[in-house]
Amino acid sequence: MAQNKQLSLQEIYDGTFSVKGLDRLRSLKNGKQYTILNVDKATATSSIEIYDYKTQKKRETIVSSSSSVPYFMSYEFSEDESKLLLATAIEPIFRRSTLRIYYVYDLKTKDISAVSSSKIQEPSFSPDGGKLAYVKNNNIYVWDIATDSTTQLTRDGIKNRIINGITDWVYEEEFAFVRAFEWNADGSKLAFIKFDESKGPEFSMDVYGSELYQSQTVFKYPKAGENNSEVSLHIVDMDTYQITRADLDDPYYIARIQWTKDPHFLSVQVLNRHQNQLRLFTVSTINNTSSLLLEETDDAYVTVTDDLTFLADDSFVWTSEKDGYKHIYLYDAVGNLKNQVTKGPWEVTKFYGYDPKKDLIYYQSTENGSMNRDVYSVGSDGGGKRRLTTKLGWNVADFSADFTYFINTYSSAANPPEYALHNSMNGKKIKDILFNRQLISKLENYSINPKEFSTIAINGNDLNMWMIKPKDFDVSKKYPLFMTQYSGPGSQQVSNSWLNTNDYWYQMLANEGYIVVCVDGRGTGYKGSAFKKVTYLELGKYEVEDQIAAAKKLSELPYIDESRTGIWGWSYGGFMSTNCLLKGNDTFEMAIAVAPVTSWRFYDSIYTERFMRTPQENPSGYDENSPFNYPELLKGKYLLVHGTADDNVHLQNSMRMVTALVQANKQFDWAIYPDKNHSIKGGNTRLHLYTKMTNFIKENL
Repeated sequence: MAQNKQLSLQEIYDGTFSVKGLDRLRSLKNGKQYTILNVDKATATSSIEIYDYKTQKKRETIVSSSSSVPYFMSYEFSEDESKLLLATAIEPIFRRSTLRIYYVYDLKTKDISAVSSSKIQEPSFSPDGGKLAYVKNNNIYVWDIATDSTTQLTRDGIKNRIINGITDWVYEEEFAFVRAFEWNADGSKLAFIKFDESKGPEFSMDVYGSELYQSQTVFKYPKAGENNSEVSLHIVDMDTYQITRADLDDPYYIARIQWTKDPHFLSVQVLNRHQNQLRLFTVSTINNTSSLLLEETDDAYVTVTDDLTFLADDSFVWTSEKDGYKHIYLYDAVGNLKNQVTKGPWEVTKFYGYDPKKDLIYYQSTENGSMNRDVYSVGSDGGGKRRLTTKLGWNVADFSADFTYFINTYSSAANPPEYALHNSMNGKKIKDILFNRQLISKLENYSINPKEFSTIAINGNDLNMWMIKPKDFDVSKKYPLFMTQYSGPGSQQVSNSWLNTNDYWYQMLANEGYIVVCVDGRGTGYKGSAFKKVTYLELGKYEVEDQIAAAKKLSELPYIDESRTGIWGWSYGGFMSTNCLLKGNDTFEMAIAVAPVTSWRFYDSIYTERFMRTPQENPSGYDENSPFNYPELLKGKYLLVHGTADDNVHLQNSMRMVTALVQANKQFDWAIYPDKNHSIKGGNTRLHLYTKMTNFIKENL
């Protein structure tokens, strides 16, 4: 069939082009099998199935929803894999946090038990699988599964004052974790972080709903320069339930806690407020003393790592940007550097693990260009490096527990995700698992033009770029230019990976006569620390300069109409598109900003101060790139969009922008979505939003 069918917004945002994958894949400890979760939302049924790595044949279904087992949407094994933790009735709180009803399913007896009659947070099995710790109403509880008895460990939890074992809003958003408690190796101790929010400022949002009066959501949200939660580290003795405060000399941020292999020692990553000093401590539960394992400092900021991995002798793997690129380092048990494992002008993007039998470290990196990802193995001494993936594009590995196999997910801008089993020793493909053939066949009927990848020389840098041209592109014609970007610190939008939902929108716009371009400017990620951190103290300066310069240079192309240039973005991207329209008013004729930051004074402390320090220290850095400080520069067409229940980038940002534009007597368009958060979705919301934006582009570009 001819490729002449046009993409529609309805198809793009109703999931017509979604990809299939291996959902919630877990490798079993035997290294020979793995489990996946099958969920059918239409019939509200779910099951967990075991597959053999070698044969790729389904071995058995170990549990499925039934009259006795409720429909579940996630699962976790106990350490010995004798029990499953099943979650249902999921109620979102913020970006990562949820309330859920949990059940424990015994794989041997087939018995199922509710952990609690009410919704709880972040349950975690003890190492022997006999107990389950969880948080309810800001307090930590432990449930003894055999006796069905529950013990409350903390009693001072109060909403918007004290939180035990769960992170506050800003930690959840910016340090990217919710569970703030961890079992030690033998289950004799439980460490947790306490958050004292009492001195922090409150933020409130109206929830309009459908009742006669609206309600209000109130939570602690520290904006830049304001009081953060006071944090402290505590350790529970699980024999006596006695709680001891760890001696850590009043840390400002406790960014990670993780037990070593020795159950008497807990590792703690601590940051100062500026986040330019990271210290890794160990805390002894024997005498409650702490010792410094390593310290990193940076002129700008140090990034917290999730790659800390303790080996059998408590030597440990660590990733760091200290040589200018993110690489893997190996330290001994007392923090002495043994060697730098990886080196070069490229970045390690994932640390997969260490195989002690082969003395091999597995990782993903940008060694074949920052737009691509490949999987490698290397000896702990840095020798014998081997590339385990062969196709240029985006490769993501999931290793078996014993590192015999890995399942590779490969995609590129031209190839939807495909899954294959590989040998971890040499990377050889053993068996294909899943192709998205149905999607490939479907797309053959549509008019789609591939992304063209290149670089563009801007302000002394070769910036990564992709371009989508109309299917019937004619070099003798003039086309309007529509730019998309995000541009936030360490981010990436230009990648040789399969299309996301918005990419189909860009394809649709291209086929309606637009040339769509994305450029990753200075401040974005995976090209070294210096490239990323150049925007320090000046968010919105160099990134905006790069987008304006890129638009000007692209407008020199014979097929670009320089009088019709637009830009859009969401969140940080909305901050950028607004600034580009104002500061680049001789370049851009149109911009769309969705949920934009309009002043970093309004954004949260951890993210903002990492890149800007506090407003008290850096007032000019905050104000000189705050778009509501120069509304008089608006010349082009501007669409501003926000959700009223955005707990992340508050509606305050757009309201201040609106006020400034009104007082400057500048005309603009705007849309407010009631009770929608930062993602602005649910029901027909996304379709409505993208219809509005599409119409705005067609009318004004």
